[in-house]
Amino acid sequence: MDRVFVLIANRAVTAPFNLNDLPGSAGRMDIVCRFISQSLFVSHGIRKNVTAYIILKGPPDPVKSIRVEGSQVRYLAPDERNIAGMINKALKTDVGEGWTRVSPGIFISSKGLDDVLKELSGRNIYYLKETGKDIENVEVSRPVFVIGDHLGVSEEDEKSILEISEEVISLEETAYQADQCVTILNYILDRREHDRGM
Repeated sequence: MDRVFVLIANRAVTAPFNLNDLPGSAGRMDIVCRFISQSLFVSHGIRKNVTAYIILKGPPDPVKSIRVEGSQVRYLAPDERNIAGMINKALKTDVGEGWTRVSPGIFISSKGLDDVLKELSGRNIYYLKETGKDIENVEVSRPVFVIGDHLGVSEEDEKSILEISEEVISLEETAYQADQCVTILNYILDRREHDRGM
């Protein structure tokens, strides 16, 4: 099953940053890097059926979004520093309203969350929140999972998500980190595919 993951990175910077300070001056870019890694990488390979979107909402520029296509990406390793270097390269690229290709499978845009959700409106949007319905009781299809970072999701963003979402879901009531959520979701979907013989 192809799947899309969207991370709202509330403090992740929108300009080039110091690779030696991902948790600090880069605005918790370490969370972003782990999210991308856990979305896409498996042992000895990359998931071709996954696309990851990162909504960068930190300073100094207006919001920017990064898209990573598992089916196209090349020259990317799973470690934080390598992924951070890719993000830095993207942030040095001129950004417009459309998607600008930075390298194979890596794109950047000035789109915000609303624009990205509209772009994905042909799919089913699932908002991950601790108080949502247990995913074990939800049959998902053509999923887009929207996940907040360590700060969660702002009221404004949550309103936008709820207007378009198919379901609010949870991984029980435990508050996992964003990258852990992706790992669990990938595992659940992989198991469902396996059980169906897909």
